[in-house]
This record gives sequence, C-alpha cells and structure tokens, in this order.
Amino acid sequence: MERSDQPDARVSLKRKSPECEAEDDPLSDSFSLDDLPEDLFERVLSWLPTSAFFRLISVSKRWKSVAASSSFKLACSLVPSRNPWFLMVSPNLNQSIIYDSAENSWKRLNYPNLLLEDSNRSCMLVASSGGLICYRKLSGNLIVCNPLTKSCNVLPPLHITPQNQSLNAIVMSATSTSYKIVLIHGELPNLSFTVYDSNSTSGCWKDETVLRKNVNDSCLEYDSTGDNVAYFVSKAGYVVASGMQLERSPLKQYSSVITKKDGQEVVYFLSPLGTIVACNLTKKSYSEYPKLLPVLCEYSVDVVECNGEMLVVVLSELLESQSLRVWKYDEANRQWHQIAAMPPAMSNEWYGKKADINCVGAGDRIFICLNSSELCAYVLFDLASNAWVELPRCCINGEVIEFMSAFSFEPRIEASV
Repeated sequence: MERSDQPDARVSLKRKSPECEAEDDPLSDSFSLDDLPEDLFERVLSWLPTSAFFRLISVSKRWKSVAASSSFKLACSLVPSRNPWFLMVSPNLNQSIIYDSAENSWKRLNYPNLLLEDSNRSCMLVASSGGLICYRKLSGNLIVCNPLTKSCNVLPPLHITPQNQSLNAIVMSATSTSYKIVLIHGELPNLSFTVYDSNSTSGCWKDETVLRKNVNDSCLEYDSTGDNVAYFVSKAGYVVASGMQLERSPLKQYSSVITKKDGQEVVYFLSPLGTIVACNLTKKSYSEYPKLLPVLCEYSVDVVECNGEMLVVVLSELLESQSLRVWKYDEANRQWHQIAAMPPAMSNEWYGKKADINCVGAGDRIFICLNSSELCAYVLFDLASNAWVELPRCCINGEVIEFMSAFSFEPRIEASV
C-alpha cells in the first residue's frame, strides 16, 4: 500500500486541555442571568413555568425582588398562556391542593389569610377564570382572589328580588387586569341575571335583567303525573327521578360555564331536571337543550368549557357496561354529537359503583373527578390528542387524600383583583 504524503485527516481522540477548549469555543466564557439588564432579565424569568419561578426566587435578593416588580408583572401578562393548575376541593382539608399539569404533580397551596379568618366550611369555591378564583360565603357574599399572591377582594352585597332567590349559576371571566362575574337567578321558566364588572366605575352589581324563553326552543316536556319519569344520577351521586329537585354536591352546586363567540356571551348550567340551559346574555334569552340520554338511563353529567365552546361530559351505565363520553351540541340541527369516548377497558372497571362526576375544562384538557362510596379517581383528557390518563392518587404525609371536584386556573402572579 502506498503511503500518502497528505496530512492525516482523522480526528484525534486525545482530550484537549481546558485552556485549548476555551480558545476554540467562543461561548465557553461563564454567563450568568444576573449579567442581563433588568428589562431583559425580567422577560426571561416571565417565561419560566410558575412552579419553577417560585422555587428559584430564593436564588438571590435580585431574583426575589423581581416577584414584586410591576414591570415583571407586565412581562408576565404578555405570556399568552400557561399550563393550568387544577385546584382540588375537599371539605376536610385545611389547605388547598393543586394538580400542576406542567409538572404532572400534586402541590400544596395555602389559603389566603382573608379566607382563614373564617372556618373553611363557611367559604365555598364556586368559580374560576384566568388567574383568579371566586369563593362564596354562607352570607352569600363573594370573594375574588389570586391564589398565588393571596390578594383578595370582597365584592359588595347583592340584593335580589324575592322571586329570584334561587341561584342557579355563578360564572366568572377574567383577564390580567379585570374580571366579570355573572349570576343566574330564578326557576324555570322565570330566569334573570345580574353582573358585577370590576371595570365598572360604580363598583356595584348591575340591575337584574330578565331572560325570555327562546321562541324557537323545543325542549323536552316532562309528565308531572310521573307516568314517564326519567332517572339519573344526581350531583351527589344518588339516583333520583327527573321530577325531583336535583340535589347537587354543595362543592359544585353552581356548575356552569360561560363562552364568548361572535360577540355573544352565553352561560350554560345544569337545570334541576338534569338538562342543559343556555342563557344568551347578549340577546337576553335562554333555551333548554334536550336530554342527552333516553329516559330510564342512569347517568351523571357536567358541563365544561374548552377553547371557547361548551361541552358536556357524561358518565353512564348501559347493558352492564360503564362509559365516559364527551358531547357537543349542534345549534343548527338541535342535536347532540359525541366527540370523544374513554376506551371501555378504562371505564368498565367503574361499573356498578354509582359514581358521580365533577368536571372542569382548561384549553384542550378536561379534568374529571369521579366519586362514590366505592370509588375516587381523577382523569385528565386531552381533546387534541384524544388521550385519556388516570392520574395517580394524591398522598400527603403518607395519607391518601380524596377530592370531590376541581376548578382550573392559570397560575398568574400578575392577575389583579
């Protein structure tokens, strides 16, 4: 074989000295975030996952001071979305527990001091939106707070007319700088709503507005004599007749959602008969949708909002099988369409356990709590990927904690009350 006169082109396997590596690598000089100017430093930190940011504020005084900076909060508000946290609700907890969907883990979240002044049972979590959550006291007064900063605002008392004492729904829509709360009062067919807007200069609830029944509404009629009675699983997990009052769990008593589409705001809630009622706040009218399942079917139902649309989650038993399905209502054809179903291999294990579901939507995801005397489980469903995942149980100090429901919010320290 001839010997080549060209230099050997093979890469040497010998390790270079640190001095040589530093000369060859222009990026090898040590770099610290603390070397960044303040505005760029805050913009970088604003994109950190919220859990990571709170862990890192103990790094230095500069990092800790950022959390209180108004310019940092402005930078955080420019982040379009954050992975939701699901605030779990249990009547026996002195501390709140959240499920962090970004880190797929359970975490503690202390109550704001204002809520700790009363016993936990005197304040009930009723709504959430953006970075805010809303509690209702036994007196009926509402408290809006940011669960991260612990800042709270007690809303003025609400005075409603005697005929509208029945409260059906409490919904909230929020941005980083404002929020609006809507209450739906009355009993079908006499409904009305009232609104609190944090942007309002009056700082008061607006006057009640009467909702008229949609003239095109052709909802199902029920036989008051009981000859054609529908049975379903109540929000408390018991099978009741459709002619009876729906005894929902007090932890999700006002289960409802609000959507905004084509300039119209619509509130959806569960009626005492288990049907879905749609209240168009813009047109000041309402419709009652037909029941999803035939009479004599046992099921539990809840409404959620995902990506600006109202969806319904139904847990039902039929022919010795259990199914968990997601439905969407077609307004044009006035029909329900199934858009997703949990694989039977996952849902059939719940058959015969008479579980009740409480659900909440967040973006593409639906968080589902299943409860009965024999069952306590949590499921996260991703609409985009059609993936169903049963979450691990929550253990605190070696003890398994059970929850009845959950509310979703984005962990945003800039959200103002």
